[in-house]
Amino acid sequence: MAELPTRAFVTRRGRKLDFTALGLGTAPLGNMHRALGEDEVAGTLGAAWNAGVRYFDTAPLYGHSLAELRLGRLLRGKPRGDYLLSTKVGRLLEPCAADKTGSGIYKATPPLRVRFDYSYGGVMRSYEASLERLGVDRVDVLFVHDVDARTHGGRAQSEARLRELIDEGGWQALDELRAAGDVQAIGAGVNEWEPCARLLELADPDLFLLVGRYTLLEQAPLDTLFPKCVARGVGIVVGGPFNSGVLAGKPSYDYDTVPAEIAQRVRRLNETCRRWDSTLPHAALQFPLAHPAVTCVLAGAQSADEVRANAAMIASPVPAPLWEDLRASSLIARHAQTPEARAC
Repeated sequence: MAELPTRAFVTRRGRKLDFTALGLGTAPLGNMHRALGEDEVAGTLGAAWNAGVRYFDTAPLYGHSLAELRLGRLLRGKPRGDYLLSTKVGRLLEPCAADKTGSGIYKATPPLRVRFDYSYGGVMRSYEASLERLGVDRVDVLFVHDVDARTHGGRAQSEARLRELIDEGGWQALDELRAAGDVQAIGAGVNEWEPCARLLELADPDLFLLVGRYTLLEQAPLDTLFPKCVARGVGIVVGGPFNSGVLAGKPSYDYDTVPAEIAQRVRRLNETCRRWDSTLPHAALQFPLAHPAVTCVLAGAQSADEVRANAAMIASPVPAPLWEDLRASSLIARHAQTPEARAC
């Protein structure tokens, strides 16, 4: 297998983080949609390491502790300087009855339920609990999790959570951890670009993890968030490059059923990729990496085969004429940067 490309991101404080162009998102390893055996999880994580993946993202939410615990078992045997690790704050896990977890898409989770808390104390407790579950003494990047309208029920509710983060000291906690060197970068991990733009107004983030909003299906951040990030030296980790599966042949868009208009657009994307002897998943993984703000594409996986396929697609180029065909067909924005213009 070809070696994974790497990208250096330097924060405004001069801290250098070396991302592999492909990172592994561990939400699927928290029993997303189905319960996984421990051997199956170990095989997936081992395949990622063997494929050269050295950036791993997790969160307390994923499997209500399962993903952090499982990832920690892989990383305990690895030199701490050999990988980048991010997790998230904003949710605390509390013991509950087995039938009261509210775990949603995560199956067979421990008897723990989520409580949102973006305060100073909540952020610090979440961070310390994650360190214990992961079995490490530090993480490299700490993201505030899900301060978005989709999670909290509307734009006003998202703004209230952002104000809680700022006014009740959650961002201060993150800033203190960064200043002390306990974490190298801080930011937000969200499914919408708007909270990221708002945080640029309210605070001084280093990185955003933006899930599902800069893909072959959606490019709104090109004219909204990304120019501001480039001007401020803020990096973007693009998560959800397959829009939760639809761009990889699965019947899911944004963790739900696929709307008819999205299905039609996916069919057109597929046809264009086939014209150039390529595949839609390959193009979907390669596309976000061309933007100068993007440091990494973060893709989840539930099997070793999925990991190996993603790594192979990241490491090999898509035929350059495909991108111009996508532009000419109005399937991507005409001013979107594409990989032929920027090497990994």
